Amino acid sequence: MKLAFSTLGVPGLPLPEVLRLATTHGYHGVELRAHPEEPVHPGLGPAQRADAAAEVKAAGVEVLSLAGYVRVAAPGDDAPVVEEIHGLLGLARDLGAPFVRVFPGADPNGSHAEADATAARRLATAAEYAADLGVRILLETHDSHRTAADAIRVLGLVGHRQVGSLWDVMYTWLGGEQPSETYAALSPYLGYVQVKDIASAQDTTPLPLGAGVLPLAECVEVLSRHGWDGWLCWEYEKRYYEAAPPLSGLLGPGREHLARLLNDSA
Repeated sequence: MKLAFSTLGVPGLPLPEVLRLATTHGYHGVELRAHPEEPVHPGLGPAQRADAAAEVKAAGVEVLSLAGYVRVAAPGDDAPVVEEIHGLLGLARDLGAPFVRVFPGADPNGSHAEADATAARRLATAAEYAADLGVRILLETHDSHRTAADAIRVLGLVGHRQVGSLWDVMYTWLGGEQPSETYAALSPYLGYVQVKDIASAQDTTPLPLGAGVLPLAECVEVLSRHGWDGWLCWEYEKRYYEAAPPLSGLLGPGREHLARLLNDSA
């Protein structure tokens, strides 16, 4: 498996410094938070995109994914949602990223069936454009659809190879799923896995990997046992927890912890 980290852990950091952190600490790639607060986002013009792509190539680091904030199951018209997905897909193509991340974001008080159908319709519409660009759309286990059982209700309706899943280990754990259950459901769709650690279900302040309660060892063991050889991406939510220690000082020990888990599961 290859290792990456999300720029959610280094909010606002210029791309060359993000790439330097990756190379310094032995990460193969980065997940770029595609938000207007960040240096890389869909509002960039052609010259800025070309510059960013050249910086990535020169560093020898892969852009694993663009982590967008589209909410595909949210109420409202389809057109703005599909347009936002298209914007992410175009930027991913320009940077050589194989994936874009989207959220479910359904109304918690609405109909599950209606939300699933809305998400599936929008994802299926965007899937053809994604196929043309060679980029895959991944629905993250998150918010209204936090478990694999939730996510596959949507993915099964879409039925397109360019639409898959992103396994966020915190949300499936909060939803009560065991790693073996999550993998069994998501394996036909799985793009990559986001790892992290927290103190408890009540306190989701980010911790160094291995310092909290999330079943990281079990997740890695399940993936290894089934021969999965994709990406593990550390999503350290520094942007939302300003008092959390800086990620830069944790990246080396975090990579070593993941390497130990991989070695132990081999």
